[in-house]
Amino acid sequence: MPIEHASSFDHEFTLEELLTGVNSKKLIQALSSTLNSTVRILNIKNECLFSTELQTYDEAKPVNKTPIIGDLEPIGFLEAQSSIELLQSTAQIVQLILYSNSRYLMASDIHLKTQKDDYEELQRRHTALELSETKYKNLSKSLDLRVKQQVKTIEIAQTKLYESEKLASVGRLAAGVAHEINNPIGFIRSNLSSAKSYVESLSKLDEAFKAGASITYLQQVWKEESLEFMQEDLSDILTESIDGVDRIASIVKDLKSFSRINDADEENADINEIIRQTYNVTEPQFREQLDVTLDLGTLPHIFCHPAELGQAFLNILLNAIDATHDKGKVRIKTFVQEAQICIEIRDTGCGISETNLPNIFDPFFTTKDVGQGIGLGLTVCLNIINAHKGNLTVISKPEKGTLITILLPISHQKD
Repeated sequence: MPIEHASSFDHEFTLEELLTGVNSKKLIQALSSTLNSTVRILNIKNECLFSTELQTYDEAKPVNKTPIIGDLEPIGFLEAQSSIELLQSTAQIVQLILYSNSRYLMASDIHLKTQKDDYEELQRRHTALELSETKYKNLSKSLDLRVKQQVKTIEIAQTKLYESEKLASVGRLAAGVAHEINNPIGFIRSNLSSAKSYVESLSKLDEAFKAGASITYLQQVWKEESLEFMQEDLSDILTESIDGVDRIASIVKDLKSFSRINDADEENADINEIIRQTYNVTEPQFREQLDVTLDLGTLPHIFCHPAELGQAFLNILLNAIDATHDKGKVRIKTFVQEAQICIEIRDTGCGISETNLPNIFDPFFTTKDVGQGIGLGLTVCLNIINAHKGNLTVISKPEKGTLITILLPISHQKD
């Protein structure tokens, strides 16, 4: 590992950094529900970062505080009017969430640094090879073989960069997917805590039964422990927890399709299903930014590379996210037209100028800020569609939006 990358591992994240990307409002609500108290999260200087909204401490109850541990030392504190044991257990859950986020932050920093270094190195090589190619063209025909060898070297480097672009776009999904999984895990954990307290209440009733208590006493225990409410609530929290587990399973299932980036197998596939999977795994990235409408018509299955087409749809959606600075809309429509499957992806983003439009499929061409893209997203899309004997066109106007149309032949299928 290069020395400059080691700093990412040695960096000790502050509590503020580790909470980046975490929905603080939902986290505080979950902690407050678990601890049954107003909750405050403090940094190492005892400065309040987050607290329960519009609630104050009960002056009649003591306020306990427990440290939130980073790798080895405290990085902040969790404060609430709850027992120290429950407070410490809850702090451990917060530490697990922060630990997961720290792994992601380190991996993200290293990945971006590595990608940037590789990109700069390949750009340097590409520029050098272009100069060499110009030089070779001015030489005698005896150097033709050497020119072809240099072109082949460029193609190999470009192929590697295509793979880097694929991995980079999938990597952008990590934060959103992690957040989507953390949400159901949070309320499942809260539900399990409630279920545990219900078991304790049932134990009291069980002890009374075993002791031969009277009906009057049993009725008293039933009322004191609110067992009638517990019956109703237990059913609700179990149903909610099952829904949460199903949600996690659905996220993992959809994400599996993108773990097959280099899968060379073709199969009969439903284009609509590929679009739905792409939408599901990308949705956390644009939930607050884009309003996506799926208008999917009835389509025949075609013989294709599902993972590659999913990569193309993913790149187009990520471009729409980058092109929309405020609340925007994306409409994905599919239908059959003249023995071809037609996919129209229309967004209301910033659009592309007439000057840049002819260059959008050129390798390394990008209108994004430095570090935001390497200019291969649409190049990869075009290559994938061409490999499926299809066609990809782009119509765009500045400040009006962009329409991308993909045509795939229905004849390209296998029984």
